[in-house]
Amino acid sequence: GPPHTQPVLLGWAEIVNGEDAVPGSWPLQVSYKTGFHFCGGSLIIEGWVVTVTHSGVGTSYLVVGGQFDQGSDVKAIRVLKIAKVFRNPKFSMFTINYNITLLKLATPAHFSQTVSSVCLPSKGDDFPAGSLWATTGWGLTKNTTNKTPEKPQQSTLPFLSNLDCKKYCGSKITDIMDYAGASGVSCMVEPPHASRCQKDGAWTLAGIMSRGSGQCHSFSPGVYTCITKLMPWVWEVLEAK
Repeated sequence: GPPHTQPVLLGWAEIVNGEDAVPGSWPLQVSYKTGFHFCGGSLIIEGWVVTVTHSGVGTSYLVVGGQFDQGSDVKAIRVLKIAKVFRNPKFSMFTINYNITLLKLATPAHFSQTVSSVCLPSKGDDFPAGSLWATTGWGLTKNTTNKTPEKPQQSTLPFLSNLDCKKYCGSKITDIMDYAGASGVSCMVEPPHASRCQKDGAWTLAGIMSRGSGQCHSFSPGVYTCITKLMPWVWEVLEAK
């Protein structure tokens, strides 16, 4: 459902030099850590998280929910272990197609005002060109540094049509991919962000960052794994496990 604290999106800010999110406004956002922030994902139900396969997250990582400031030692966060990793068997590192992984947590996240799930799209959900997505995460804001921001960044991005997508990537675009951006974007070298579209006051997971700008250019759109097209596989895993 809608988060307890609503996000404040100020327009076309870029993840590259983006804007700080309001504390507690993205309770669905989690961080993967091996002593430091490595990449991000989204809680979809209390015991499951979705992320991209190319990040290589495994059972040795910890999932941290409810954290706003990576430099703060706040006790309200949830630190959870990963029990199992389910990578889409069709994933290709060469094409970055089917770039989605589900993580089964060892214990439920136990939802609160600062830890909750994103809504999953229905099979018939449509995100038309021009609709606005919100993308969030702690990823790199420049390709000249390996230091990630302590506070999560956010940006509002326009969803692009498949025709516009092909102007940037041509035949590399498949029906499992979506494009958003060309005004705010994520760096290709950073941990992945998720994009959500607001529907009836709640945020629905629309895509997860699969590929961004190699030079962190704000005028280059990012490629996202299309969650709607992969929901049959998601439900197959969730119902079987």
